[in-house]
Amino acid sequence: MGTSPQALVKEEPNKPRKTGTIKTAKLAQRAVMMVIGASMMAVALEIFLVPNQMVDGGITGISIMLSHIFHIPLGILLTLLNLPFLIVGYKQIGKTFALSTLFAVVVMSIGTQMLHPVQPITVEPLLAAVFGGVILGVGVGLVVRYGGSLDGTEIVAILVAKRLPFSVGEVVMFFNLFILTGAGFVFGWNNAMFSLIAYYIAFKMIDVTLEGLDQSKSVWIISDKYRDIGEALTERLGRGVTYLEGEGGFSGDNKKVIFVVITRLEEAKMKAIVEDWDSDAFVAVGNIHDVKGGRFKKKSIH
Repeated sequence: MGTSPQALVKEEPNKPRKTGTIKTAKLAQRAVMMVIGASMMAVALEIFLVPNQMVDGGITGISIMLSHIFHIPLGILLTLLNLPFLIVGYKQIGKTFALSTLFAVVVMSIGTQMLHPVQPITVEPLLAAVFGGVILGVGVGLVVRYGGSLDGTEIVAILVAKRLPFSVGEVVMFFNLFILTGAGFVFGWNNAMFSLIAYYIAFKMIDVTLEGLDQSKSVWIISDKYRDIGEALTERLGRGVTYLEGEGGFSGDNKKVIFVVITRLEEAKMKAIVEDWDSDAFVAVGNIHDVKGGRFKKKSIH
């Protein structure tokens, strides 16, 4: 018996359910990773930095100093001081980012409140700065990677950067230098310098978390032997290549440009392959934060 048009119409409503399931799964994954990231920051603060009178940058650093001076629970200050910036972010930047940030900040605040009675793992300042910075950086990186933030000053930096000739990073750095200087007056200059060490380590760990240890790189190669080089890259690295049309700025000659994405570990091998075919080839390598789609997969070097 043939299928009637009515039967086909009845099957159509089932399709959106699959999409909705995927969106729900992604939302759940996002929430879980943000909880892990915010919890890691709470651990870094209450188990390593705060007991050793060290601060982080931004609103977190201000909250730590005010908590020390006025004896107000850190978790309460983290929520209250971030709230005005979240309201501004909701109106100026976007609903999703603001709500994600609010969720992460609340989780972090609850975490600091729960961990406050726990004894610090170490009272050695250098160890506290190093391990606190690592845990804090990974935690912040996870939250940022999944669409949120843990500090309201980043929202201010985004808005200020739109109106002034400064990048977001420069505005954040100015705020944090001001806060770390304030820490010197509150906790002493030794602790302020240890705080700077922790901040630097956290900054680097955020990059590692966002980019991954197996960082991807984009490569542009210009050579008359483009076909041989492209085939060698595909055969020996297992990478698909793309041939782009180019024109020499000085000569006006038509050029073929090879574009390929590799991992950091494959960079040396890629350069050796190019060198074997054309020692005068032009090679440009750049960092990529993320790669999706196509046929790009992590493969072993051979």
